[in-house]
Amino acid sequence: MDIKSAEFIISNSEVYKCPKHNLPEYAFIGRSNVGKSSLINMLTERKDLAKTSSKPGKTLLINHFLINKNWFLVDLPGYGYAKVSKSDLVKLDKIIKGYVMNRDSLTNLFVLVDARLEPQAIDLEFFEFLGVNGVPFSIIFTKADKLSNAKLHANVTAYREKLFEQWEELPPIFISSAETKMGREDILNYIESINESVSAKGDE
Repeated sequence: MDIKSAEFIISNSEVYKCPKHNLPEYAFIGRSNVGKSSLINMLTERKDLAKTSSKPGKTLLINHFLINKNWFLVDLPGYGYAKVSKSDLVKLDKIIKGYVMNRDSLTNLFVLVDARLEPQAIDLEFFEFLGVNGVPFSIIFTKADKLSNAKLHANVTAYREKLFEQWEELPPIFISSAETKMGREDILNYIESINESVSAKGDE
């Protein structure tokens, strides 16, 4: 897929304020400091489409970007950031779950995981929440350039084994690096294949 256009549409904190349309939405979420903004900018080849920050947890809104005039990329707040107030954590949880549970346009949720880390309880709990509620999702391992191939393989394998403890079938898994553009083609081709499937169903 070629990204010919990427434009910011709106930011808000309530799912009912999200744009009304009939296009597919692909949302990106992960723990704070997982490299979400860098990944979004890499995918769209727009340097500052999603704002990166030295302060994790800065994304506190639902941000909609229209891609190629035919699908939306949605930048969601990060979860599990310990250095925000309890009231902010409650607010973030409400924003995230409000969107994930109630957004009919949500076609796939990409959950980002830091490839340098062994399986984290908070990520596993979030996967379980998505599974229980039937939310379609995929996993993107980020920052794959920051560790050796052997360590990368070991960490991804550890996640797979943990997931297989509760899942019979795993969601799609992608390996990425915002620095080297690893995974860009695979992720965009996956989105394109879903878009084509959605379009074909609409034509029936």
